Amino acid sequence: MTVLVPDGAAVRARPHRSSDPDIVATIGGTPLVALDRLFPPARFQVYAKCERFNPGGSIKDRAAKSMVEQAIASGRIVPGVSTVVESSSGNLGIALAQLCNFHRLDLVVVVDPRTTPQNLAIMRAYGAKVEVVEHRDPATGEYLPARIARVRHLLETVPDAWWPNQYANEDNARAHHGTMREIVEALPAAPDYLFLAAGTTGTLRGCAEYVHAENLPTRVVAVDAVGSVIFGPPEPWEAAHKRTIPGHGAAVVPALLRPGLADWVVKVTDSECIRGCRSLLAEESILAGGSSGAVIAALQQSAAWIEPGATCVAVLPDGGDRYLDTIYDDHWVESYLQQYLPPTEQERNTP
Repeated sequence: MTVLVPDGAAVRARPHRSSDPDIVATIGGTPLVALDRLFPPARFQVYAKCERFNPGGSIKDRAAKSMVEQAIASGRIVPGVSTVVESSSGNLGIALAQLCNFHRLDLVVVVDPRTTPQNLAIMRAYGAKVEVVEHRDPATGEYLPARIARVRHLLETVPDAWWPNQYANEDNARAHHGTMREIVEALPAAPDYLFLAAGTTGTLRGCAEYVHAENLPTRVVAVDAVGSVIFGPPEPWEAAHKRTIPGHGAAVVPALLRPGLADWVVKVTDSECIRGCRSLLAEESILAGGSSGAVIAALQQSAAWIEPGATCVAVLPDGGDRYLDTIYDDHWVESYLQQYLPPTEQERNTP
């Protein structure tokens, strides 16, 4: 297995010194891993940017660090005084819990029933208060609008509360200028394609902005969920598909989204996410989360049109250890597939 790391990311064992970095300083510098078994390089080369190696376990560590530290620097929040309030499906909640614990900030995370028990336990271990929104928004049938409504209520009732608002906070996007820079620095040349999951679109916008600013030849492929509204209203056949795997897709169009960020959009179903995760584990021994499986599934769907000799990078947002009761549990998968069969090719192609 080939592992590439960006310049300066190597860590050497040495005696501790008072000038050594703290845990927050280790965010970023994640490795690129060649996926030669799953995608034989004779056709095209694929590398995975493994964000599970951030200290909080996901790519959301980058956004949390950027948003919280900028808010502290500007005086918007004060350690020991302010309370951070945010809506999250899991990973950002954990990342914020880690940062808020480090900076001595109170944190309230608003989640929904799809958040895994492991994620809830980790947030609480860091000292976060967790509120679960049990009912979907009546207008959309989705949890996200209901979570945001609860956040807005808390902002009105909790003293000195601050909402990072990951869907609109440009510090979220700016964090991923560094993500793309690391990818470019780790390879002999900029990749031809970048595949990444779209949720808040922070990763998409940050990476795309870096690509455009540096005039790179990289084409950006956004991976969305079937039923999501990020890139436009769902097709008629998508209406019957119920999204249960968090991490990509959204029930509202994020304020961070700008026209032209993605060169292509590929939508995947939950069952395709599951297959992507399991194929990645079987072929590469990488235990990855649901949105990582979505990215792998999108790459597999796109293999027919990727030109021979191309270099692709797949951003894998998190690890799979928090999905052991779902994606990697055979009984859960069997039950899920019986309830939510994936659409047929004919259904996908029906206007």
